Amino acid sequence: MGVCGTAMGNAALLARAAGHEVTGADSGVYPPMSTVLADTGVPVHEGYDPERLASLKPDLVVVGNAMMRGNPEVEWLLDTRALPFTSLPAMLHDQVLRHRKNIVIAGTHGKTTTTALAAHLLRENGRDPGYLIGGVPQDPPTGSHLGDGADPFVIEGDEYDSAFFDKRSKFIHYSPHVAVFNNLEFDHADIFRDLADVQRTFIHFSRIIPRSGFAVLNGDDGNLRALGSMPWTKVVRVGLDEGNDTRIVDFAETPAGSSFGMLWRGAPWARVEWSLPGIYNARNAAMAATAAGLALAGDPPTGISLGALGRFRGVKRRQETLVSAPGLTVIEDFGHHPTALAETLQSFRARFPGAVLTAAFEPRSNTARVRTLQAGFARALAHADEVYLGAVSRAEALPEEERFDTEAVAGNLEAQGVRAWRFGSNADLYDALAADTLPPRGSPRIVIFFTNGSFDGIISRFAAAARG
Repeated sequence: MGVCGTAMGNAALLARAAGHEVTGADSGVYPPMSTVLADTGVPVHEGYDPERLASLKPDLVVVGNAMMRGNPEVEWLLDTRALPFTSLPAMLHDQVLRHRKNIVIAGTHGKTTTTALAAHLLRENGRDPGYLIGGVPQDPPTGSHLGDGADPFVIEGDEYDSAFFDKRSKFIHYSPHVAVFNNLEFDHADIFRDLADVQRTFIHFSRIIPRSGFAVLNGDDGNLRALGSMPWTKVVRVGLDEGNDTRIVDFAETPAGSSFGMLWRGAPWARVEWSLPGIYNARNAAMAATAAGLALAGDPPTGISLGALGRFRGVKRRQETLVSAPGLTVIEDFGHHPTALAETLQSFRARFPGAVLTAAFEPRSNTARVRTLQAGFARALAHADEVYLGAVSRAEALPEEERFDTEAVAGNLEAQGVRAWRFGSNADLYDALAADTLPPRGSPRIVIFFTNGSFDGIISRFAAAARG
């Protein structure tokens, strides 16, 4: 249930690869996952129908965490108790992870890219890892793979809750051998009260790392340092600062790409030149390399070759360039947290010197649609030259005093010298943006769409219009 979510869809493909007959249901069936499922022969039903579910008589129903009380299939399952049901994380533990050496990638930002990087490195070092990636990667070539049971399994460890009946974070189910703590900030205001509440669930996660395993921490992140020393396992730190075990040095970024060096306890490990933007992606690479090396060889991790990093093409919708034409570059990004938006815009400022940075932002996630991080979004978007603020997703479900205030954010940006507009609908945003930027004129322009959803289809529409 909820099969078109990237994690759910890729889990369905894992179950099918393991020999199970799999079917799915979702409302508003949408790509890219619906396309991937169709191409691999997994039937997807539109909407939720208890009679259909009863007639299928599956051995197990996997309930996605987007399912709530009131869903007709959920209510039928609870009323009849006719079929066993479980959460996605519990199914993954029982069917896939229980007997594997798992690399679990956690953190507020960068989980999907870091998971793809770790799987890519293991594959390119001659191993057959399993993996489950919460997105559509370009490397490795699929979002999920069972792999060889003797090789590591790499999985994105989300701190969001598991299901409406299991409010523990998903990663609690994932049996880590190597746990990556990429960063930690307050997010998911719909389920966590404050930063301390998020830190608490990360501490719970850290306590299930075995003494034979490793915790790989971003050593530059003060919110992670506050978790404590973790004396029950081995801790390896990664970052820019002196004192980190894996250290990123000599980072540079140009329009052609970025480059950086990696040291292991002061000794040269690798030099990386690749197309991905930003110091944040350099950190994702260092985290992935350290975790993959530790899983294969233990301490030190340097036995793993990192030459494949230069060939890594990234994940769709993560700073993905849709159009690269004279005078206009169009980029789509999954960013929906102030820090992610700020880091991406700062990176593009370095990568495209002299270009006009135009940010279009859809307040769509459960945290972005409320005012909890509104000031942070205003600070982040101020790194752009101009900002188009889309409609607040599902605004009618929020009291006005709690709703993200696009008028206030636009005023704040204007006061900082950033041109800003707000729109009552995303269709209106498209019309204004297209009128202002198509065809390209004046200085080179970088248009970046930030959303964790579809932006009501205007991204692909704008990209198609930009291509002419």
